[in-house]
Amino acid sequence: MPLSLPKDRTKRVAAVMEHASGDKRFKILETHMKRHQYKADALIEVLHKAQELFGFLDNDLLLFVAYRLKLPPSRVYGVATFYHFFTLKPHGKHTCVVCMGTACYVKGADRVLAAVQDKAKIRPGETTPDKSVSLLIARCIGACGLAPAAVYDGTINARQTPESALQQLKGWLTNGSE
Repeated sequence: MPLSLPKDRTKRVAAVMEHASGDKRFKILETHMKRHQYKADALIEVLHKAQELFGFLDNDLLLFVAYRLKLPPSRVYGVATFYHFFTLKPHGKHTCVVCMGTACYVKGADRVLAAVQDKAKIRPGETTPDKSVSLLIARCIGACGLAPAAVYDGTINARQTPESALQQLKGWLTNGSE
């Protein structure tokens, strides 16, 4: 005879699985953590899933993960801030990642970054006020033979110059930044 919970208990268990906000993404994240048996070793995988679901990792989300994986919040925050592919703030509609690895830097990535900063009027890690462009830097994107390289909306572009970077941003910037 198969085991089954009384109907009222099933509802209570389902209610516990849901986040107080009622956001279904928490239930999906909870299922992902359960699949990893709530192991602390799965922290990076859980953070990837959380960012995939929510777009970025805000403080409340990091605390939720810490609580469910039984980890100190400082450890979860430390991992989220150590790896450049995690973001703690929402990104703009478009992203520009300038590689600042040795090969790219030697071949002029600093000039590309300066041109983008000047045109968009933001610094690395920031998003334009209209949320159109986010500017990021990476230690290395693994495209040293294409130096200096930049990634625009997930597409690597080789041998960037300040002019080519500004050309890429031309259609992205609005309201006086163009």
